[in-house]
Amino acid sequence: MRRHELAAPAPLPAGGRPGDRTDRSDLATLRKLLPYLWRYRWRLGIALAFLLAAKLANVGVPLLLKTLVDRLSIKPGDPAALLVVPVGLVVAYGALRLSTSLFTELRELVFARATEGTSRSISLQVFRHLHALSLRFHLERQTGGMTRDIERGTRAVHSLISYSLYSILPTLVEVGLVLVLLGWKFDAWFAGITALALVVYITFTVSVTEWRTAFRRRMNELDSTAHSRAIDSLLNYETVKYFNNEDFEARRYDENLERLRQATLKSQSTLSLLNTGQQLIIAAALIAMLWRATQGVVDGRLTLGDLVMVNAFMIQLYIPLNFLGVIYREIKQSLTDLDKMFGLLEREREVADAPDARPLQVTSGVVRFEHVSFAYDPARPILHDVSFEVPAGKTVAVVGASGAGKSTLARLLYRFYDVGGGAITIDGQDIRRVTQASLRQSIGIVPQDTVLFNDTVEYNIAYGRPGAGRAEVEAAARAAHIHDFIAATPKGYDTMVGERGLKLSGGEKQRVAIARTLLKDPPILIFDEATSALDSANERAIQAELKSAAQGKTALVIAHRLSTVVDAHQIVVLDQGCVVERGSHAELLAHDGRYAQMWRLQHSAEARARSGSD
Repeated sequence: MRRHELAAPAPLPAGGRPGDRTDRSDLATLRKLLPYLWRYRWRLGIALAFLLAAKLANVGVPLLLKTLVDRLSIKPGDPAALLVVPVGLVVAYGALRLSTSLFTELRELVFARATEGTSRSISLQVFRHLHALSLRFHLERQTGGMTRDIERGTRAVHSLISYSLYSILPTLVEVGLVLVLLGWKFDAWFAGITALALVVYITFTVSVTEWRTAFRRRMNELDSTAHSRAIDSLLNYETVKYFNNEDFEARRYDENLERLRQATLKSQSTLSLLNTGQQLIIAAALIAMLWRATQGVVDGRLTLGDLVMVNAFMIQLYIPLNFLGVIYREIKQSLTDLDKMFGLLEREREVADAPDARPLQVTSGVVRFEHVSFAYDPARPILHDVSFEVPAGKTVAVVGASGAGKSTLARLLYRFYDVGGGAITIDGQDIRRVTQASLRQSIGIVPQDTVLFNDTVEYNIAYGRPGAGRAEVEAAARAAHIHDFIAATPKGYDTMVGERGLKLSGGEKQRVAIARTLLKDPPILIFDEATSALDSANERAIQAELKSAAQGKTALVIAHRLSTVVDAHQIVVLDQGCVVERGSHAELLAHDGRYAQMWRLQHSAEARARSGSD
């Protein structure tokens, strides 16, 4: 029987870079898995009992077969032949065969809940932990590689339990029982030949498998690289089309596939070498055992039943041994896959709640930035000693050129990153001393780049407050001036928005984001270029709704288009990460500084655009 290596490519590491590996030993990985299995220890005990019963029944089959053959050793035509047909033995033989299958199925049935429960617990823990990791981690990761980490890690739990409990352990039990029986019923040669064959087989399998691991790992890494390339290209479908680069992307993908093909062929050739060596060892053991048994029958020391029994034992051992190499490789691979998923769990949270963190208590909603400094990269500071206050129930706008650090303020307020210096407080509470869940529950944001879930319009709006009813969703949609558009579509609020919301226009996505935030109804609002994707008419309409929504709330407006912030209570002007001006629209124009210069530039650009369109 020709065996093929199961396709279980090794995952990318937690950070998504191929080639990185953890240094944890296989035993350490198993120790991390055991606490999850320990919850189902009573099921494990019952499963092991069924396992032992199945193997006892299986080993009993050759013994019964020997007795059956010996009872049938009569001369043809003997009148007593009809009297010695061992009906009971035949029935018992069938019952043992049935018992083997029955106990095996009961074992799997009992332990299936433990396998699925363990897999579910680990997967859920990893999923929660990934959401708890910093924005920096998610900006640096490769989605395709990381999803394979999780997918393979989940599959590895099933594989480890399946191969260990359903393959390795039963084989060891059966080998032990067969060696005892061979040594007890026959001479030590039978047990010695079997034991020697097992030792040589296992040593050869482990040695060659370890040698070819490098080829296998290279193949797995190239597989993950090709997968990540395909995912990245498909996620950027529009960009590929914009630049007519389908052939370019196909060539790059094919280059990865070609490297994968070469690595796969090398891995397959080493697999063939391993399979051939294993078959030679098993064949040599079979020849030695059958020669010894046949010689015993000729010498009269053994019966034909003994020969049949020895042959049956060897066939029963041959089947699991034949797959031992595959099982060993898969267990090693599963341990690697599981280790990668545990590696994700061990990624430290860059932004974590303080041990004594308490829920944020919002009374009036005063937000203060106090001498805040920050840098994504220490070599490139973004904010320098930024200080300003957003009074309770007031709207403060932050304006400035692209790259001035405006959107960074929103990320810091949401605590996607911690400030490098200074502090951000809400009602006098340093946001580093409160729980992140309570902080983000108190803030609503309409981001500059709106990304929607590949679900219905209703789902995406209701995401602002899961559990909200249709009437509340529609009210939020009306406030965001998108209800009429939704109602006009064939499926209404059940319309699917597509991957990342690509079925909607930029303005429609922005209005869904506004409706989602209005539905959340938090005491503090952030509008990060909230109307950037809208035309002038819709911008004015939604600007009025945003102004109404911000009534009585603390609002931070981040804007590039100055016409959207003229009604702000205060405007803070950022330039290269520093506050260079602050005041009302009228005050800043009168000051004739950086803000006034930006105002004149934008107005002249808009005037030129209007004249050009005329």
